[in-house]
Amino acid sequence: MSVRLLTIMGSGETAPTMAKVHRDVVGRLGPGPVVGLLLDTPFGFQTNAAEIAARAVSYFRDSVGTELEIAGMRSADDLDGPGGEAILAKLAAAPLVFAGPGSPTYALRQWRNTLVPSILAEKLALGGAVTFASAAALTLGAHSVPVYEIYKVGEDPRWVDGLDLLSPLGLPVVVIPHYDNAEGGTHDTRFCYLGEERLAALERELPERTFVVGIDEHTALCIDFEAADAAVAGHGGVTVRARGRSATISAGETVPLGRLVEMAAELAAGDSGTSRSTSTSGPTSASAWASPTLGSPLLHAIREHEEAFRSARVANDAPAMVVAALALEEEMWAWRADTLQSDEMDRGRVALRAMVTELGQVALAGTRDPAEVVGPYVELALGLREAARNERRFDDADAVRDRLAVLGVEIHDTPEGSNWELNADPVA
Repeated sequence: MSVRLLTIMGSGETAPTMAKVHRDVVGRLGPGPVVGLLLDTPFGFQTNAAEIAARAVSYFRDSVGTELEIAGMRSADDLDGPGGEAILAKLAAAPLVFAGPGSPTYALRQWRNTLVPSILAEKLALGGAVTFASAAALTLGAHSVPVYEIYKVGEDPRWVDGLDLLSPLGLPVVVIPHYDNAEGGTHDTRFCYLGEERLAALERELPERTFVVGIDEHTALCIDFEAADAAVAGHGGVTVRARGRSATISAGETVPLGRLVEMAAELAAGDSGTSRSTSTSGPTSASAWASPTLGSPLLHAIREHEEAFRSARVANDAPAMVVAALALEEEMWAWRADTLQSDEMDRGRVALRAMVTELGQVALAGTRDPAEVVGPYVELALGLREAARNERRFDDADAVRDRLAVLGVEIHDTPEGSNWELNADPVA
């Protein structure tokens, strides 16, 4: 069974409060090491972007126990040329994609008209984990809030187009992090600094079936699309709000995924009281939830050929890498006349070009084990060293050993004889 996880955090994405949530996500992606990808776009405009990225990498290494690679997409310009194709290929290959603080409107401007939204949607539909927090969480729905423009600049409250990753999965929602924010003290900064008056005005502009999901600070909504459930973890709760009425799911509770939609419908119809907690019980069971299947057979095939290519690369099997690349090219050729592909053909081109680029890099470095290449020469040198030792020419024997060490060959003398291994850090 594939893993399809979406974790939405209200805040605290690199705080101790969310470390266990991150570890749970990584654990479900195992066994074996998981290397995630930090999508650094939301804070890419900030002058301290490199520092923010480095702190996130350190947090995941020290507090979560896994590695994050930095995508290197601070703006859409970073996707120009072969380097951009490499970024998109890393995004597609990453088992876990993490994004957090910054500006939602900046991130949306950079991601729009690129393959980033479709690759993220692909992970949620076909396999992978996405963890979005704070500013990044605001981008998930069909609509997003330009929070800084409203709260700091004074622009009129309005919606902007979001990524719309959740509507195709049966969740017509807008996501509001920092839902219980209380920084204002004497003024209302709940609901990601909007306050009740502005959120109520915006809520009236939403399409009829669209509802608000609010995530409290230091709280996570963990959605498992395979198990069809949603769990709340952390210090606060998750609020479902429709037409000014709301119900809250507390930390530690798990509900069937369809229950979120049912709750919104009940609230919109006036069947539930305002601002109250809700029970996890309900008529919707996990098995009753049917998330729409996304992705054409072409998209499934692209992912299969990518996986075959990556497996061959790990095995240093250049012929198998070529076979995977040619199979992808043949698949795309077979689909060339189809007119209902959306951007999946572009997705395939990026994957194929990334394969060709990596094959070029492999051609420069070679795929043979370096020990296999230098082995005969090392054995010859060891034979000369052994002869020198037998003749008690120990200075000559030591000179052979020292010279091999300089070249990165480490000698181990045992009662059964000498063996050797290549050292990644040759003696200077």
